[in-house]
Parts: sequence; C-alpha cells; structure tokens
Amino acid sequence: MSSSSKASIAKKARTKAEADFATWLMMAKLGGFDDLPSSAQSFLTNYRTRLETMSEAESTALAVREVYSAYYSEMGGVGVAPEPKARTPTTEGKIVRSQRAPRPQPGQSAARHSTRKSLPALLIFVSMVALVVAFRFLAQ
Repeated sequence: MSSSSKASIAKKARTKAEADFATWLMMAKLGGFDDLPSSAQSFLTNYRTRLETMSEAESTALAVREVYSAYYSEMGGVGVAPEPKARTPTTEGKIVRSQRAPRPQPGQSAARHSTRKSLPALLIFVSMVALVVAFRFLAQ
C-alpha cells in the first residue's frame, strides 16, 4: 500500500473518529446511550471507566485513538494505524480573528453603497404598507 493512500485512509479515519466520538458522547449526555450502536456503547463504556483513573482530556484522547484504530482497519488500512501528525493551531491563544470586510473601491461613496443594501428592505416595507391600505380600503 502506498504511503499516500495510507495517509489518506488515516486522515479520513481520524476525522470520522473525532466526529463520531463527539456525537456519541453528546447523545449519551442527552440520554440516548441505548440508541447508539453496540460498538459506540462499548467505546463510551471504556471511556467512562477510564475517567475514574485519568483526566477527561486523557480519556477522550485515548477513546478517539481507539475509534480511529477501528475505523482505520475498517477502511482498508493495513497494520497499525499511524499516529496522526500534530495539528498546527489555527488560532493564536484560542483567539478567533475575523476577516475585515473588503474596502469599497475609490469610485464608490459609502452612502451610495449603503443605500443599495437598504433598497430591497425599503421596497418590502412600502409594499406591505400598500397592501394594508388596500386591504382596509377594500374591506369597507
């Protein structure tokens, strides 16, 4: 098996494992533990047992690793599932930075730009007022 296909399977398995475990955990917290597949129940039972001896973060990491290993095998991965590469943090210090809105081009004035956005709302308002007036006129 080529290393690129092995890495592709590993990435898919890891992503699916993280998403599924989070979903199972949430369903169990909301009282839906019995509705989960037996394999999910088994992973969650092991997770809860480990919580007595280790932190939640460690138990979660280990549970996701177990699910990942199972998915890797199911998806056709051969041998032991490779350790995922360390993820690079997408934010600095968990601060989310928003992107700035694009600046208007020099030829456009800010007033004209905002008028275009509010024009549909104004037309809807005027149409609704006209409908109310027409309804009252016809109802008499």
